[in-house]
Amino acid sequence: MNHFEIIETRVAQIRTTLAQQELDAFIVPHDDEHLGEYIPAHAERLDWLTGFNGSAGLAIILAQQAALFVDGRYTVQARMQTPAHVFNFLHLNEDPHVSWLTEQLEPGARVGFDPRLHSLTWYQHANAQLSERGITLVAVTDNPIDQHWLDRPAPGKHPIMFYSEELAGQSSQAKREQLASDLRKRGLDAVLLTQAEPINWLLNLRGRDVERLPVVLGFGVLYANASMDFFVDTDKLDCIAFSQHVGQDVSVYPTDKLGALLKRIGEDQQKVLADPNTANAWTQLTMEEAGAILVAGQDPTMLPKACKNETELTGMRAAHLRDGVAVSRFLAWLDRLILSGEFDGVDEASLADQLEAFRKEQQHYVEPSFDTISALGPNAAMCHYRHTNGVPRTFGQDAIYLVDSGAQYLDGTTDITRTVKVGEVTEEHRAMFTRVLQGHIALDQARFPRGTAGIQLDVLARMPLWQAGYNYDHGTGHGVGHFLSVHEGPQRIAPKGSLVPLMPGMVLSNEPGYYREDAFGIRCENLEIVIELPRQGELDMLGFERLTYVPFDTRLIDRDLLSPAEFRWINEYHAEVYRRLSPLLEGEDLAWLEQATDLI
Repeated sequence: MNHFEIIETRVAQIRTTLAQQELDAFIVPHDDEHLGEYIPAHAERLDWLTGFNGSAGLAIILAQQAALFVDGRYTVQARMQTPAHVFNFLHLNEDPHVSWLTEQLEPGARVGFDPRLHSLTWYQHANAQLSERGITLVAVTDNPIDQHWLDRPAPGKHPIMFYSEELAGQSSQAKREQLASDLRKRGLDAVLLTQAEPINWLLNLRGRDVERLPVVLGFGVLYANASMDFFVDTDKLDCIAFSQHVGQDVSVYPTDKLGALLKRIGEDQQKVLADPNTANAWTQLTMEEAGAILVAGQDPTMLPKACKNETELTGMRAAHLRDGVAVSRFLAWLDRLILSGEFDGVDEASLADQLEAFRKEQQHYVEPSFDTISALGPNAAMCHYRHTNGVPRTFGQDAIYLVDSGAQYLDGTTDITRTVKVGEVTEEHRAMFTRVLQGHIALDQARFPRGTAGIQLDVLARMPLWQAGYNYDHGTGHGVGHFLSVHEGPQRIAPKGSLVPLMPGMVLSNEPGYYREDAFGIRCENLEIVIELPRQGELDMLGFERLTYVPFDTRLIDRDLLSPAEFRWINEYHAEVYRRLSPLLEGEDLAWLEQATDLI
């Protein structure tokens, strides 16, 4: 059977199981039990069912039809990977899936869902909406996909990494005491922890359970006395060494014991803090049904994890310096490749591989922090393009190359985008690149009072494009973790979303862009640290310290559009790039850096 025939057979198998369970529909999200952005191979149920392997999506199977919901990033990819004669294609945001369901089903219908793969907030909203139409939402204990996924990968068995206090800057014991003190002040007995990054941060652990995300997967309950129950695959750790690392007040249990503890917490009528947006419905419903008092609130690890301590920031600075060497060597190599004219067989994939090869030479390198976006010409117009989803575009036929990439180092996480000239560029290319760079400069230079959220700064990066009648359809900045997720909350710079104020120690990206469908794409991205500025006037002000030091391609700049202040910013930035990187480069790479950082 070909790929589409396999998908059709799998859908038929699921429909048979649904009929046996007297279900009229079943919802399949792209999530695992932890509801994080990245999931392990054994949790890729949506991919197994539909063939679609993008990072965001949801499918619904009914008796006579099926639908795949994806956002604008994945419209083309979904149609390439998923059979159109089996699935309808709908927009994840513009066609709300629960509303769509209510239009397809009659009163009395039963909709199945796996409560471990949906948040409590989703469950509450979906249940209310379906109930209004007389439709019942049914929690299944045995996911139908798991019943039929016979060649499902086994979960990884990589040993847990004990992340030293020398790298973390604070002991796990101190972190737990800090959070427990807050629980006591709020009159709470415990907090439920379900996402990988907060638990790994809290216990000073790292792991290899998920590609691109250096975490071990598990669940935790932290109590007001600073003790903690940790649920994990116990084959991954030495319990004695673990206790020595985190302290004696952390008890370790196999993951399958979590349900029993949640029921016991409920029976004791404990008052438990849980985030209904990030914790799965099963964990919270299990506690509540047993008698626990749930208090809805944000995971209390999020802000202290986001506000890096000085040790973490020192590591981030060091990691970015090494990363700057690797990316600059790649860009130098790329220019030499163009000059040689000998690029037969070079494509987006080989370019990405070459960039990673330079990173692998750097100290403390572990893996990419996300799949490299290596995009030539029109492919760069898809802001989350992945060359692995089709035939990589060959080098030598385009004017512009966009490469968005990052790395996980033991002491920090990086993320950088550079757009570079690889062929004959037009005046329009230069004008659009310059406007994007102007937006980047405006945000980099921002000064703002304490209490300012990223949503208030987003306009700064868009203004040069807006003034010319253009825009881009993604956020301007996301948070970045410390040897954790390259996408970290709650901080964000975007026109919608987080109202959490930016605070000293937070790391964010600065990445305005512009995309012309079927033509080209441009993005300029550095990472920045939120810092306190010397007080002037009446207000305590914050600003940004740059982490990323790699030249921008001045061959793409339209000098007629720049203000004197923007000229000065570019020249001062490039002077600082040269100062930092020149001692670490030599030969042809150093010569390239000298040219790339010349005054404009």
